Amino acid sequence: MGTKCNLLEIFRTAQGAVYQCNRRNCYWVEFAGGKSPFTWQDFKLLKKQLEAINVNEMAQNTDRTADVVILMPHRSERCFVLTLTDVLHFRELLQGAKVMIELNSLVYESLHAMAV
Repeated sequence: MGTKCNLLEIFRTAQGAVYQCNRRNCYWVEFAGGKSPFTWQDFKLLKKQLEAINVNEMAQNTDRTADVVILMPHRSERCFVLTLTDVLHFRELLQGAKVMIELNSLVYESLHAMAV
Protein backbone atom coordinates (compact mmCIF):
# COMPACT_ATOMS: atom_id res chain seq x y z
CA MET A 1 0.00 0.00 0.00
CA GLY A 2 2.72 2.45 0.85
CA THR A 3 2.44 5.80 2.58
CA LYS A 4 0.96 7.55 -0.46
CA CYS A 5 -2.42 5.86 -0.01
CA ASN A 6 -4.79 7.29 2.61
CA LEU A 7 -7.24 4.51 3.36
CA LEU A 8 -10.76 5.28 4.52
CA GLU A 9 -12.65 2.35 5.96
CA ILE A 10 -15.85 1.67 4.01
CA PHE A 11 -17.11 -1.47 5.71
CA ARG A 12 -15.81 -4.00 8.24
CA THR A 13 -16.82 -7.41 9.52
CA ALA A 14 -15.04 -9.72 11.95
CA GLN A 15 -13.40 -11.41 8.94
CA GLY A 16 -12.13 -8.41 6.98
CA ALA A 17 -12.57 -4.87 5.75
CA VAL A 18 -12.87 -2.79 2.61
CA TYR A 19 -11.08 0.55 2.35
CA GLN A 20 -11.23 3.35 -0.19
CA CYS A 21 -8.15 5.14 -1.48
CA ASN A 22 -9.13 8.37 -3.24
CA ARG A 23 -5.55 9.15 -4.19
CA ARG A 24 -5.21 5.95 -6.25
CA ASN A 25 -8.94 5.72 -7.06
CA CYS A 26 -9.25 2.14 -5.84
CA TYR A 27 -10.64 -0.06 -3.10
CA TRP A 28 -8.51 -2.25 -0.88
CA VAL A 29 -10.03 -5.56 0.21
CA GLU A 30 -8.62 -7.05 3.40
CA PHE A 31 -9.59 -10.69 3.74
CA ALA A 32 -7.97 -14.03 4.61
CA GLY A 33 -4.74 -12.50 5.82
CA GLY A 34 -3.99 -10.13 2.95
CA LYS A 35 -4.91 -6.81 1.35
CA SER A 36 -5.49 -6.36 -2.37
CA PRO A 37 -6.34 -3.28 -4.45
CA PHE A 38 -9.25 -3.28 -6.91
CA THR A 39 -10.70 -0.68 -9.22
CA TRP A 40 -14.46 -0.20 -8.91
CA GLN A 41 -15.03 -2.33 -12.00
CA ASP A 42 -12.74 -5.09 -10.75
CA PHE A 43 -14.39 -4.94 -7.31
CA LYS A 44 -17.78 -5.49 -8.96
CA LEU A 45 -16.34 -8.37 -11.02
CA LEU A 46 -14.90 -9.95 -7.88
CA LYS A 47 -18.29 -9.70 -6.19
CA LYS A 48 -19.96 -11.21 -9.25
CA GLN A 49 -17.47 -14.12 -9.29
CA LEU A 50 -18.12 -14.71 -5.61
CA GLU A 51 -21.90 -14.64 -6.05
CA ALA A 52 -21.61 -17.18 -8.89
CA ILE A 53 -20.23 -19.81 -6.50
CA ASN A 54 -22.91 -22.40 -5.82
CA VAL A 55 -22.80 -22.69 -2.02
CA ASN A 56 -25.61 -25.25 -1.99
CA GLU A 57 -23.55 -27.52 -4.23
CA MET A 58 -20.48 -26.99 -2.03
CA ALA A 59 -22.48 -27.93 1.07
CA GLN A 60 -24.16 -30.99 -0.41
CA ASN A 61 -21.33 -32.45 -2.47
CA THR A 62 -19.29 -35.04 -0.57
CA ASP A 63 -16.35 -35.07 -2.98
CA ARG A 64 -13.07 -33.98 -1.40
CA THR A 65 -12.60 -31.27 -4.02
CA ALA A 66 -16.04 -29.74 -3.46
CA ASP A 67 -15.27 -28.14 -0.10
CA VAL A 68 -12.80 -25.59 -1.48
CA VAL A 69 -13.06 -23.10 -4.32
CA ILE A 70 -10.25 -21.05 -5.85
CA LEU A 71 -11.13 -17.51 -6.87
CA MET A 72 -8.72 -15.65 -9.14
CA PRO A 73 -9.80 -12.00 -9.52
CA HIS A 74 -9.11 -10.09 -12.73
CA ARG A 75 -5.94 -7.95 -12.80
CA SER A 76 -4.93 -9.07 -9.32
CA GLU A 77 -1.86 -10.87 -8.06
CA ARG A 78 -4.03 -12.38 -5.34
CA CYS A 79 -5.78 -15.71 -5.42
CA PHE A 80 -8.35 -16.69 -2.81
CA VAL A 81 -8.66 -20.31 -1.65
CA LEU A 82 -12.04 -20.37 0.06
CA THR A 83 -13.96 -22.89 2.11
CA LEU A 84 -17.76 -22.73 2.25
CA THR A 85 -17.57 -20.62 5.40
CA ASP A 86 -15.02 -18.30 3.76
CA VAL A 87 -17.31 -17.83 0.75
CA LEU A 88 -20.19 -16.80 3.01
CA HIS A 89 -18.01 -14.42 5.04
CA PHE A 90 -16.48 -12.92 1.90
CA ARG A 91 -19.94 -12.39 0.39
CA GLU A 92 -21.06 -10.60 3.54
CA LEU A 93 -18.02 -8.33 3.42
CA LEU A 94 -18.29 -7.42 -0.27
CA GLN A 95 -22.08 -6.96 -0.16
CA GLY A 96 -21.83 -4.64 2.84
CA ALA A 97 -19.06 -2.66 1.19
CA LYS A 98 -20.98 -2.35 -2.08
CA VAL A 99 -24.05 -1.03 -0.23
CA MET A 100 -21.93 1.55 1.63
CA ILE A 101 -20.17 2.65 -1.57
CA GLU A 102 -23.50 3.11 -3.36
CA LEU A 103 -24.97 4.94 -0.35
CA ASN A 104 -21.94 7.26 -0.27
CA SER A 105 -22.44 7.98 -3.95
CA LEU A 106 -26.13 8.79 -3.48
CA VAL A 107 -25.38 11.14 -0.58
CA TYR A 108 -22.64 12.87 -2.61
CA GLU A 109 -24.96 13.31 -5.61
CA SER A 110 -27.77 14.63 -3.42
CA LEU A 111 -25.54 17.16 -1.70
CA HIS A 112 -24.18 18.43 -5.01
CA ALA A 113 -27.69 18.64 -6.50
CA MET A 114 -28.75 20.84 -3.56
CA ALA A 115 -25.76 23.14 -4.06
CA VAL A 116 -26.73 23.87 -7.67
